[in-house]
Amino acid sequence: MRLRVLGSAAGGGFPQWNCNCRNCAGVRQGTVNARTRTQSSIAVSTNGNDWLLINASPDILSQIAAFPALQPARQTRDTGIAAVLLMDSQIDHVTGLLMLRENAGPLHVHSTEPVWNDLNSGFPIGRMFEHYCGMMHSPLPIDGSKIAPAPLVEVDITAVPLSSKAPPYSPHREAPVPGDNIGLLMENRATGKSAFYAPGLGHADARVIEIMHGADLLLVDGTFWTQTEMIDLGFSKKTALDMGHLAQSGKGGMIDLLDALPRRDSRKVLIHINNTNPILIEDGAQRRMLQTHGIEVAHDGMEFQL
Repeated sequence: MRLRVLGSAAGGGFPQWNCNCRNCAGVRQGTVNARTRTQSSIAVSTNGNDWLLINASPDILSQIAAFPALQPARQTRDTGIAAVLLMDSQIDHVTGLLMLRENAGPLHVHSTEPVWNDLNSGFPIGRMFEHYCGMMHSPLPIDGSKIAPAPLVEVDITAVPLSSKAPPYSPHREAPVPGDNIGLLMENRATGKSAFYAPGLGHADARVIEIMHGADLLLVDGTFWTQTEMIDLGFSKKTALDMGHLAQSGKGGMIDLLDALPRRDSRKVLIHINNTNPILIEDGAQRRMLQTHGIEVAHDGMEFQL
């Protein structure tokens, strides 16, 4: 199983188009040691030809251009994207679907029922696609059942409900339901290796911790360094937890959670990194602290073999 990080930033990317925080201004001016990043998405394949796109970010076109395997050019109109799996209906994870409207046939989309409902109501991409290539929807169970999506016949995927809110345009924004946001456990039957992908993780319950204990690769929420990061910068009145994210630092934060895992051979990688997060500075104190804990920071183009 080959896993490619297409985008490693949170919504808005890095640098964010209208932001002049130290990170964004610094990367534009070349005064900080940091890489630019597109918005969060990964792609997974077992044969290198057919790919499951997990989340479709607004940056999908540049991500395809940066990864030729997604545009194999075997015929006049072609794509390596065999299907799309959505982990939520947030705008930074679904807007890229609009760029795939010229697909040769109905675009195959896997999602939970709450996400599919959002895409046919508050943000009706599903209905929009009726005027283009159409969509074929496969419900994603959240009861612990495993599925093997068509492009990944050797991989069992389990959707793990996570506590979070639906997006602002969702009809049930103020009444969250299981399936609004999920993590993904991907298990390669051929090798016995597994990955857990959870770019939006505000709380780790017993089931999530159990899965994290057994995974060979953890790609988990790296959005904010501190609980009050956005408040301290004057960008928001909400804490990291208010926005559904577990900050890295502080008691009970992501570093503590990853430190408590019993396996020392698993790779621990932060993804979905907000433009304000100081871990983006590659020679900064926060990055050095992560390194002492054996925690990596995802970047666009990063790959894993499992």
